Amino acid sequence: MAKLLARAGVGSRRDVERLIGEGRVAINGRTLDTPAVKVEPGDIVTVDGEVVGEPEPARLFRYHKPVGLVTTHKDPNGRPTVFDALPEGLPRLISVGRLDLNSEGLLLLTNDGQLARALEMPSTAIVRRYRARAHGRTTQERLDTLMKGVTVEGVRYGPIEAKLDKAKEGPQGANLWITVTLHEGKNREVRRVLESIGLKVNRLIRLAYGPLALGTLGVGEIEEVGPRVVREQFAEHIDSDNLPKGERPQYRVKAKSSRRDPQAAAASAVVASPAPREPKTKPVYKAGWAKPKPKVRPHPPPKKKASGPKDGSKAAPFRPDARPVGAKSRSKPGAARPSGSPRAGGPSPGPRGPRPGSSPRGTRGARPPGRPRPGGRGPRG
Repeated sequence: MAKLLARAGVGSRRDVERLIGEGRVAINGRTLDTPAVKVEPGDIVTVDGEVVGEPEPARLFRYHKPVGLVTTHKDPNGRPTVFDALPEGLPRLISVGRLDLNSEGLLLLTNDGQLARALEMPSTAIVRRYRARAHGRTTQERLDTLMKGVTVEGVRYGPIEAKLDKAKEGPQGANLWITVTLHEGKNREVRRVLESIGLKVNRLIRLAYGPLALGTLGVGEIEEVGPRVVREQFAEHIDSDNLPKGERPQYRVKAKSSRRDPQAAAASAVVASPAPREPKTKPVYKAGWAKPKPKVRPHPPPKKKASGPKDGSKAAPFRPDARPVGAKSRSKPGAARPSGSPRAGGPSPGPRGPRPGSSPRGTRGARPPGRPRPGGRGPRG
């Protein structure tokens, strides 16, 4: 009976034994006083008068517990509980272990009591990782002493790995951030162990539980672990008849609407035929308002056409050393001129240079060429 009710998600085996001892469990109308009862197919089992259905396959959920919630189904002091804050559409769940009122972070929930009991037992030695903010002063050497285990108020705690991440000095003392890794997960273990070395924990966040991590799960959000992950990671803790099948989880979080434009997000869900486009109308301006100037796009510069003969004949091929027609020759200073080349601004020299007594044309008193000087000798011969 205890195994059946644990698989049905009523509670752990210890919880079922307590329910049977209180006379709240019956089979075929007969109240039970011991859990050592074998259930046959067709038997009707009730808890508090409600019929317990067939056990469904094991399901596992990751929940980001916020501060201020109690990890229990019913609190005698009337405080808000974790299960009261869960969204609708979930099966009856129980927690794997607990997080106290002032702790936050990853909390595993399942519908299989047998799985919950196996994961929370210290003998299973599943790794739990926490991040704690503590008030006080310590060193890494002192934190390393926790690897040998410690006894606090008669309770023996196993090896704990503590790493000092950040220490900040302030006017009221020092605040430390410490990453704590342990394997037992006893009641208030992190707080009591750190208090034994003079540190007071004022914030505690669970980051991981076994192979499952908190990740980017938002505060108060819940997400189901896929059936494939459950089979691969926790098959040894689940009855073979209760292993989940398939690949995708049954519970999916609804997509959040866009915060920027909620109306557009709601309209996108409605499928409608596209409406015809309306013709554009010119804007109407009030009297005295300046009309916007039309934007004028600059015209590209006209393309230059290649010059060539207008009669349709082919142009001569281009030669780099050719001199354009009508261009004047400019000799560089100091360059040699060929014999017989005209000198700029003067008569053409002979092979032996300029003639003596020659004068440039157009000068006053110049003798015409070929006429002898007066009183001089005539031409030779």
